[in-house]
Amino acid sequence: MTFILPKLPYSYDALEPIIDAKTMEIHHSKHHATYTNNLNTALEKHPKLQAKRLEELLQNLDVVPEDVKMAVRNNGGGYYNHNLYWEVMTPAGLKQPQGKLSGEIDKKFGSLDKFRELFSHEAVSRFGSGWAWLAADDNKELSVLSTPNQDSPLSTGLTPLLCIDVWEHAYYLNYQNRRADYVKAWWELINWEVVLEKYSALK
Repeated sequence: MTFILPKLPYSYDALEPIIDAKTMEIHHSKHHATYTNNLNTALEKHPKLQAKRLEELLQNLDVVPEDVKMAVRNNGGGYYNHNLYWEVMTPAGLKQPQGKLSGEIDKKFGSLDKFRELFSHEAVSRFGSGWAWLAADDNKELSVLSTPNQDSPLSTGLTPLLCIDVWEHAYYLNYQNRRADYVKAWWELINWEVVLEKYSALK
């Protein structure tokens, strides 16, 4: 299959003032587009890989041919991670998780505030470029982690539910070097309905 840059579920200026329109436009139309194009270029060399779902490739990088493994890891991860990042944000959503997800967060982390503290720490303390995640294992047990560059929790057997991009291009026009300010403000954008749907869909 050929991967296509997805349309955002909102306009570039919809997340202002937390994420400005220019950052959104550059991030989506330039950075995400580049990952998309590079992923398609890498897979052209191995047509059999095009028949597989991207999640399957990222979950089994050891079976990806060496000549494109790094390209799939970086650009496939970049494509997948950004798709989720856009999806789990909204200009007007629930301010906190609902239903079973809320109970599981309390059970695993003690409270929503403690979860936010742990997640924010992972995001702010990630050295260099990367991501912070809420993910779940095959038993639907939650965990918080960060990954470097465009690595995905899929490659460690986890299913991503929520993520924040902490590459500088995600926030630098507005926040400059103040990553912590960006992370703090970002909590107002979470689409908890989508996160709950993803958690509920786990088997």
